Amino acid sequence: MTRERILRAVLRVIAAEGVAGVTNRRIAREAEVSLGSITYHFATQSDLLRESLLLFVHEETTRLAALAQQPATVEQAAVLVQQVIESLPSELAPFELYLQAARDPSLRDAASRCFAAYDALALTVLKALGLPNPEPLTAPVVALVAGMQLRRLATGTTPEIAAALLLLVSASPN
Repeated sequence: MTRERILRAVLRVIAAEGVAGVTNRRIAREAEVSLGSITYHFATQSDLLRESLLLFVHEETTRLAALAQQPATVEQAAVLVQQVIESLPSELAPFELYLQAARDPSLRDAASRCFAAYDALALTVLKALGLPNPEPLTAPVVALVAGMQLRRLATGTTPEIAAALLLLVSASPN
């Protein structure tokens, strides 16, 4: 319970202030726990960031995996992906953590797990669409969704992804 409160506090602080805002005192205050609780549960800042990223990854992939069972046609999949983008948390925390992983090699495994989960979800959706060779499209679909989410966060507007996804899938040599 305390550990999860700490991790959720880390995600809130990162979303508001970036990774630079993550200090033990700030997290203890945000989580309403003692300062000692932070160091009891997490030996290093890297451990704290990695576990926060993994919590986000677990919750997000669980939510998205349930949605991935729905599409039956390319058009339905495009609409589903649009809904996924619109329902993603309007937080910068995941992007901040990905950037931090680029700077801190100890976080790369967690970031890799995150992208592997997104790749698996994209592959599930592409297979449900009946594409004969969906594997080469997996990374581009994940990049498209991540880019559109970043664009939404940066501009405050939701880009039209359905048409872009349809174009990407139809342009595939499958």
